[in-house]
Amino acid sequence: MSAELDSLLRPFEHKSLKLRNRVAMAPMTRTASPGYVPNDLVAGYYRRRAEGEVGLIITEGTWVGHPAANGYENVPAIHGEEALAGWKKVVDEVHAAGGQIIPQLWHVGSVRKEGIGPDKSVPGHSPSGLFKPGKPNGHAMTKADIQETVKAFADAAKAAKQVGFDGVEIHGAHGYLIDQFFWEGTNQRDDEYGGSLENRTRFAVEIVEAVRDAVGEDFAIVLRYSQWKQQDYEARLAQTPEELQRFLTPLVNAGVDIFHASTRRFWVPEFEGSDMNLAGWTKELTGKPVISVGSVGLDDDFIGGNNQGMGGTANPTGIDELLRRMERNEFDMIAVGRALLQDPNWLQKVKEGREQDIVPFTKEALASLS
Repeated sequence: MSAELDSLLRPFEHKSLKLRNRVAMAPMTRTASPGYVPNDLVAGYYRRRAEGEVGLIITEGTWVGHPAANGYENVPAIHGEEALAGWKKVVDEVHAAGGQIIPQLWHVGSVRKEGIGPDKSVPGHSPSGLFKPGKPNGHAMTKADIQETVKAFADAAKAAKQVGFDGVEIHGAHGYLIDQFFWEGTNQRDDEYGGSLENRTRFAVEIVEAVRDAVGEDFAIVLRYSQWKQQDYEARLAQTPEELQRFLTPLVNAGVDIFHASTRRFWVPEFEGSDMNLAGWTKELTGKPVISVGSVGLDDDFIGGNNQGMGGTANPTGIDELLRRMERNEFDMIAVGRALLQDPNWLQKVKEGREQDIVPFTKEALASLS
């Protein structure tokens, strides 16, 4: 192991996670599970990344057992006998290749549209019936809806532990349901779930507490959050470190073990006066382990200059800035998305100094991913 890569390749341990290195595969939706069941092709897809020496696989979003949780066809569920049997195969394959794996527990909120299965008549659910500020979409959740959804997350976490996953990640980012409660733009409630920043964290707090009760103290709970939303890339939950601390403290108290701070470019400073990114500030303010993410090993983010989304082209680039930040312990782990999506052997090639052999991320190659 070269000294330069030591900060990336040293082991990481926290509760149920005992990882061979600090690299995670970021969660990325694939719509490749017909009938909402992960099949053998899905198991092979994740196994190949584990064979590529990735320490932690974070699965694509898996929808919890609530009628409005799903927003896309052919994404996997994390409930029901058939889906859980499929996930057990995935887990076994990843473990056999020396990796560890956690599912991302997901409810899409008002991103859902009527006509999406399994029950196509169910509308999107959200705190105030809004997709984004001023744009209604679906059903404003009652307190009974909230309680049912909290239970669905807890049941999914319990099922994940039973089939052998090594922890869970709760998806609280990118303008989906939990983030719609966080974001003042979509949370216009006047009860205990709306108003102040602390009140807007209450829904997530209740989910974390219920998940903890379901899985026990030693099972790792990761929470992914973001400032930006798919509805508004410039949106922010916290304008200052002080506001960020107000947001994070209730979540720490609820039992989050690890934060996954989602940004589009990991090297961008979060607040004036420091070059630390969102993950760095999260670690500074909470003392908790933190995962960073955002265009690792690529020269453009997933939006790109032409706003092409995941269809844009991004070329491999060096990771010197990543290593600099990891060496100073700004964050504990790094999640790699498109670079690993395109090339399951990305980490091995980095270790061996074969960056020139890394496969570029292109729209054409994306269509044939495996």
